[in-house]
Amino acid sequence: MKKCMFIVTVLALFLAIPAFAAQSMKIAVAANDKVPTATVSGQAAPAPYFLFFDEKGKLLETVQNPYKDADRAGPSVVGFLAGKGITVVVAGGFGPKIVDDMKAKGITPVSFNGSAQEAVKKVLQSK
Repeated sequence: MKKCMFIVTVLALFLAIPAFAAQSMKIAVAANDKVPTATVSGQAAPAPYFLFFDEKGKLLETVQNPYKDADRAGPSVVGFLAGKGITVVVAGGFGPKIVDDMKAKGITPVSFNGSAQEAVKKVLQSK
């Protein structure tokens, strides 16, 4: 009986891990510079930089957009951000195609004008 309870407990823990992981938020802000005070870029795909923040608003990483000059950069940018575990992308605006691509990858687009740090505050207040 104890062995059965142990197995049930272990299985419950393994099933709970993905649910817990799905609750964490990782925010990418399309930005015109590499600092949190930078203005949010008008569009995500051609943004010069992405600033990655955690669910507490802490800046985790700043990366140069490797696809900013690519033709039809949207799908490549979405794949790149999905690969980084991003769940929310902030930019000044989004076209319908990139929104569809993001939603297909479980990424929520958020339109915002202002600084990256203000954008993150808005996202965190709305969750």
